Amino acid sequence: MSKSVIQRIGETDQMYLEANSAELALERGQLRLTLVELSQHKSEKIHFLHEAIALLEQARIEFEDIDTSLYVDLSLALAHAYMLYYELTHDIKFATITQQILKPLAHLKQANVYLILAYACKCKKELALTRHWLSKYLACTNKDLEMLLQHSAFQVLKDEIWFKELIHEHLS
Repeated sequence: MSKSVIQRIGETDQMYLEANSAELALERGQLRLTLVELSQHKSEKIHFLHEAIALLEQARIEFEDIDTSLYVDLSLALAHAYMLYYELTHDIKFATITQQILKPLAHLKQANVYLILAYACKCKKELALTRHWLSKYLACTNKDLEMLLQHSAFQVLKDEIWFKELIHEHLS
């Protein structure tokens, strides 16, 4: 698998030299995020995260006239990168950066935006905001209740009364 990812990185990097686009930047960033998840070494993970973050940040700035859904996809990939960075370092600043990236998109009512905001808030121990974003997430038609219940960040909330009530409301 990693061999095919590395090969595709080479291909997309070559494509970049010919002509860049927001879609290409998104793919290049996501490929590096895949390498982060495949790597066994923290230093490699951080290296690939730096590359992904640079590509995704630049694309969000460089391509002003992209459609909203592509901008959201770039922002979600970037937020994912910062949360992976948080998982590696447990440095709260990465959760804060994630919030700064996604809060301006909250009005779009995208389930994944709400979920990652809840995750970032949970990491910062902002339980009222975690509850707020989870409520918004669960109100979305494309929510994934199973994924929410299995997400490691929310495991510690399973015994909280408000969390049980929130989940129970959406099970029926």
